[in-house]
Amino acid sequence: MSLVAGIDSSTQSCKVVIRDAATGALVREGRAVHPEGTEVDPEHWWQALRAACEQAGGLQDVAALSVGGQQHGLVVLDETGAVIRPALLWNDTRSAAAAQELIEQAGGGEPHAGARYWAQRTGTVPVASITLSKLRWLVRHEPLQAARIAAVCLPHDWLSWRLAGYGPGSGAAGLAALRTDRSDASGTGYYRTAAGEYDLQALEQCLGRVPVLPQVAGPLEVIGQTGDGTLIGPGAGDNAAAALGVGARVGDVVMSLGTSGTLCAVSATPTADASGVVAGFADATGNYLPLVCTLNATRIFDATAALLGVTHQEFSALALQAPAGAEGLSLIPYFQGERTPNLPEATGSLHGITQGNYTPANMARAAVEAVICSLADGLEALRSQGVRTGRILLVGGGAQSAAVQQVAAQLLDLPVVLPEPQEYVAQGAALQAAGVLAGSFPRWAQAHQQLPELPRTPQVLERYRQLVSSQWLNG
Repeated sequence: MSLVAGIDSSTQSCKVVIRDAATGALVREGRAVHPEGTEVDPEHWWQALRAACEQAGGLQDVAALSVGGQQHGLVVLDETGAVIRPALLWNDTRSAAAAQELIEQAGGGEPHAGARYWAQRTGTVPVASITLSKLRWLVRHEPLQAARIAAVCLPHDWLSWRLAGYGPGSGAAGLAALRTDRSDASGTGYYRTAAGEYDLQALEQCLGRVPVLPQVAGPLEVIGQTGDGTLIGPGAGDNAAAALGVGARVGDVVMSLGTSGTLCAVSATPTADASGVVAGFADATGNYLPLVCTLNATRIFDATAALLGVTHQEFSALALQAPAGAEGLSLIPYFQGERTPNLPEATGSLHGITQGNYTPANMARAAVEAVICSLADGLEALRSQGVRTGRILLVGGGAQSAAVQQVAAQLLDLPVVLPEPQEYVAQGAALQAAGVLAGSFPRWAQAHQQLPELPRTPQVLERYRQLVSSQWLNG
């Protein structure tokens, strides 16, 4: 039996799964935590990966491995291969002004023209999270550190590089061995996703020169090996690895309910959304992965359950006691502002309160409907870019709620499928490792449950959109 390892180096932790390469059966696993914060010394990731591998029984008997990692994080190396400063993570918002500067500069001071420029050039309009924005921030605020940059890479690139035996002291030969994949490269802001090449002009305008960048490997290319001879696959960004792990194919939309909400669709063609709502990413197989993110998902459930003084299970049961539409009670869930639509200063609000409908059950139902309605808007944003949508794969912590499942089946006009809960990013990385070993992606059994078809409730979504429009979009 050949074994493969899938590694998920996320913002919070590192997970390692060891699986049978032929069947995908889980053999063993390990986990270690990462430090909190929006900037982290990459050495912490390396130590967590080593600890997680040790907990998983080591990699000595593993034939191939692959790393799925948090996207966008800026890792900068000097000419020796040493990390210059702590990595700026995707959730570090100091680069928001830098992102706006990039847009306005490209458009000659006109934001709409700048947004169109970036959408057509790279497929993604700069926002605070992407790597290019963080690099611009570094140039503006830490010029002495920026002057030392010899190479720029991403979290999963750096970990694969370390697994291949490189690190501080590797010098120019080590930097030349850096590798990435197109899914993670597509989230940097300096990769032309549709063309499949780096945008060196964007980097030179930002940094004043072009540093060493990881070579972009093919989906099943071997990029190195560990000291024990384990083959290293190209890896992937976390969203692409999760889509691979959940078994998404062209036409599938992966809808993930975590602290925030994410929708990504496997597409045969790239997108270029000048509004910035749809990010034009690539996937881990050679296709594309247009992605939409909402800021408010399960945190709305957390807040409402806490207000009602109930557990999450009780919250779900309450929501199921109320009728569709919560008897006219509607929640706008913009508790942390919102990204889809782009309303960073927005706030949440409760509408339609009457003496009769102001009940715990209706409040719980309104909260669930609000989150699904918000994600339905993300689905429409994907469709507006010509993305084919055939079914929804509902994943994430929030997907396990019976109330979420029922409301999704009623509000979304697509079949909703519930994959078996697992570590999807690590699963996708392991599947890629098995593909590297075999030369093609294996067909591992995937347990999926299609939710029963329920009577649609389009009036709930229509009322939600009218409220959002009247309160936030039309003045």
